[in-house]
Amino acid sequence: MAALVAATSLRAESPVEQKVTQAIKSPDLSIVHLWAPWCSNCQAELKNGGWLKMVKDNPQVKFYFVSVWNDGGDGKSMLSKFQIADQPNVAVLADPGPRRGDSKIKQFAGMPLSWIPTTWVYKGGDLRYALNYGEVRFSVLQQFLEDSKSEWSHKGEPKLGE
Repeated sequence: MAALVAATSLRAESPVEQKVTQAIKSPDLSIVHLWAPWCSNCQAELKNGGWLKMVKDNPQVKFYFVSVWNDGGDGKSMLSKFQIADQPNVAVLADPGPRRGDSKIKQFAGMPLSWIPTTWVYKGGDLRYALNYGEVRFSVLQQFLEDSKSEWSHKGEPKLGE
């Protein structure tokens, strides 16, 4: 088991992973959405208009749509069909890896990847929320963004007695 963990952590990051890893260090909010155009769950998120509304309602948030397990294809044509690809706060990227087999990535930017769609919320390089299994409920994602704007501090509040 330790050898597997060591081998996984020694894997070189792709240029796309490096770009995303640098980008999420921004003090602003970032969303990393791992998806593939062939995935029915990913398609369902697009069809209901949730991603377009999320992107438009949050112009201060940078969205990284990273196509994974898609043999290097970025899925931009599908995102364009739903008017997402050309939004000013959206970056469309593709992991170069294969869709199947032992070479399929199992982590991205240091985080485990076992299912798509997967959506992560970052602020200042810190992971605030991880939705690692299935379709996003956009009202929940919006709440996560609102919560992530806070400093998560309870300074000045009375402490509980022991």
